[in-house]
Amino acid sequence: MRVRMAPIELPVDVDTPALVVDRERMTANVERMATLARNAGVALRPHAKTHKSPPIGCQQVAHGAAGLTVATLAEAEAFAAGGCDDLFIAYPMWAGHGRAARVRALHERIRLAIGVDSTAGADALARAVRGAPDPLDVLVELDCGGRRTGIDAAAAGELAGYCLRLGLNVRGAFTHPGHAYAHPAATPAAAADERDALATAGAALTRLLGRPPVLSGGSTPTTVDGVDAPLTEIRPGTYVFGDRQQTVLTGLPVEQIALVVAARVVSVPRPGEAVLDAGSKALSGDRPEWLSGYGLLPQAPGATIDAITEEHAVVRGLERPVAVGDLVGVVPNHVCSAVNLGREILVVSAGVLVDTWPIASRTAR
Repeated sequence: MRVRMAPIELPVDVDTPALVVDRERMTANVERMATLARNAGVALRPHAKTHKSPPIGCQQVAHGAAGLTVATLAEAEAFAAGGCDDLFIAYPMWAGHGRAARVRALHERIRLAIGVDSTAGADALARAVRGAPDPLDVLVELDCGGRRTGIDAAAAGELAGYCLRLGLNVRGAFTHPGHAYAHPAATPAAAADERDALATAGAALTRLLGRPPVLSGGSTPTTVDGVDAPLTEIRPGTYVFGDRQQTVLTGLPVEQIALVVAARVVSVPRPGEAVLDAGSKALSGDRPEWLSGYGLLPQAPGATIDAITEEHAVVRGLERPVAVGDLVGVVPNHVCSAVNLGREILVVSAGVLVDTWPIASRTAR
């Protein structure tokens, strides 16, 4: 017995709340992005922090990804243990104290690159790998408008030269146009900022290195908007599942969303309302200013998840009555945060459970 729930058909006996992925929809998303990168003539290095699952990462590589991007050393270790041997930690990680030995061990095991945006960070990385058979690859991080980490593109050559003098191998530069998420209309300008920063840094690095550098960028919105020179590599992540943000930012059709949080109605306090057993500990509390509510109910598109607490999601505006025990699928606003809250991903095909994938790393260390 199965229950039809758009966009994903859920096993009726699923224990909720649970992360559920439709295998065929996810594979189609993987293939779609691989084709986009191939047609654009750039390398694809998906950000695996979205799924945190080595089986998915291996599938992305099998479909043409050059390697994977991760956000933390713990994620890198988990994906290396899962068989992924070409990883980029796109973060200016501090490699001091206990992390130094871990960086050294991972560097000697796989092809590893790490982001750097300061001389102090470069010093720590150089100390961690001193005496290793091969130099550690680094990419200089640029701030293209997100005002987070990264340096001004005009300073990329100076920092890269410092890294070279330390014995590090400068692969290129990278940036994250995260300000594409500021508003649905922000994507084109963020993409232009990304290209400008990479072009400035790329010119300096070409002179310094005597070869074309890797110029890595791309969020899912800016990648879908279009990939242009000078990018040589893109690092989208959310595309593998899709989420509610992407339905607005990129026009993602609901039928292409591959992950939902399965939840059950636990209370019907008033007509038109319901309470689900998937609160902030399952959906996360992410809600950009330009979205109302905390998730999308494809089977009740007129309703809103109006409020959440830790184990409760309060739905209002239901046009059809529901009953306690009913099963629903919630598309989270931000899928990366929702996945990070889970322990495993249930994989379904036509509503039948076919696999269970562990979420490999939930630690930031």
